[in-house]
Amino acid sequence: MPVTDGTDRPYVLLSCAMSVDGYIDDATPERLLLSNAADFDRVDGERAASDAIVVGANTIRRENPRLLVRSPARRRDRVAAGQPASPAKVTLTVSGDLDPAANFFADDTLTLVYCPSGVAAALRERLGDRATVVGVGASLELEAVLDDLAGRGIQRVMVEGGQSVLTTFLTSGLVDELQLAVAPFFVGDRDAPRFVGSGSFFWTPTNTMRLAGVAAIGDVALLRYRMTDRVPPR
Repeated sequence: MPVTDGTDRPYVLLSCAMSVDGYIDDATPERLLLSNAADFDRVDGERAASDAIVVGANTIRRENPRLLVRSPARRRDRVAAGQPASPAKVTLTVSGDLDPAANFFADDTLTLVYCPSGVAAALRERLGDRATVVGVGASLELEAVLDDLAGRGIQRVMVEGGQSVLTTFLTSGLVDELQLAVAPFFVGDRDAPRFVGSGSFFWTPTNTMRLAGVAAIGDVALLRYRMTDRVPPR
């Protein structure tokens, strides 16, 4: 069962936007925008309140994100509080197939790459000083990743995708809160990625999440679910 108390692992917030029919993108090369300006600003606020942002390696390859806090005021507030201007950037990769020229590695924000120990040496050589590479055993064990983050002082983690990472966190029972923005349209493309893939989830018809809030952000619906009774830091 998911851990509900007595743990010092980071608080994990999973944030995702999807279409009404459950897709997080379409099958075209361009990124599909599933939210509006007000909701993007809300997500930026959640980033600013976090110590680390997690995305999968495929998201880096497909979307080439920078993963920075966008608001100058929020960046100033973080610096004034003795924090870096943006949270640490974290990615998970099994293959080690990452391009050191990607935007993810293009600034001096603390950047962490977790991978199987068997590919760590080659990945360190490829990325050089652009990131800290951490091998976490024969496979990517999320508990080991979160333990390492906790050891670096990370208390609040925001997981942003993509499908594989979202599914892995949810099937591992290591999510404390889910923020799900629902766009007011359909995608309807079976080749497009969905919110989650197949898996054995902790939250089922007999073990449900707790709905903590519903909000209308323009025509976007924001659903907030609590998975554990842990209180978020700050």
